[in-house]
Amino acid sequence: MLKTMNLWAVCITSQPSILPNVLFIFTKKNTKKMKSKLEKPVVVARTFDASAEKIWQAITDKNQMKLWYFDLPEFRAEVGFEFQFPGGPSPEKQYLHLCKITEAVPGKKLTYSWRYDGHAGESFVTFLLTPKSEKTVLRVTHRGLETFPQDNPDLAKGEFTVGWKEIIGTNLKKFLA
Repeated sequence: MLKTMNLWAVCITSQPSILPNVLFIFTKKNTKKMKSKLEKPVVVARTFDASAEKIWQAITDKNQMKLWYFDLPEFRAEVGFEFQFPGGPSPEKQYLHLCKITEAVPGKKLTYSWRYDGHAGESFVTFLLTPKSEKTVLRVTHRGLETFPQDNPDLAKGEFTVGWKEIIGTNLKKFLA
């Protein structure tokens, strides 16, 4: 990468010993615009009248998860564990979700990758639990949605926003009540 004044030049090549195949030039201004557009995740935060331990069990125990989230054949909050489940806008239109645990801090944080079989892109979902007196704040962050095909309305950011609000704000809230 070459920095000259306020310009960044990035050279991409498959063989470093030959001249670059492609040269991209970004200004600081358009780089910031690109980052802000691409990197804004979906974030849903709710405060629950429940302990962090109770919420941790709800988001990691497959028998509890099926009552408010998805019915997973198997689930373990262990780094490297892979799981999958179908889901979609209707019974006729389902996507196979392929996920892998990338971080697990019992009682505090759970992150897993989230992608779709047969579709480009990979995103990451993080559940962060923060105790507040007798309550717990659960913050769900879904990053990387811009990596999914932009021509598929089912995979649009707005669909994830609506979905997570329903899952956390309605389904989990009812489950924990």
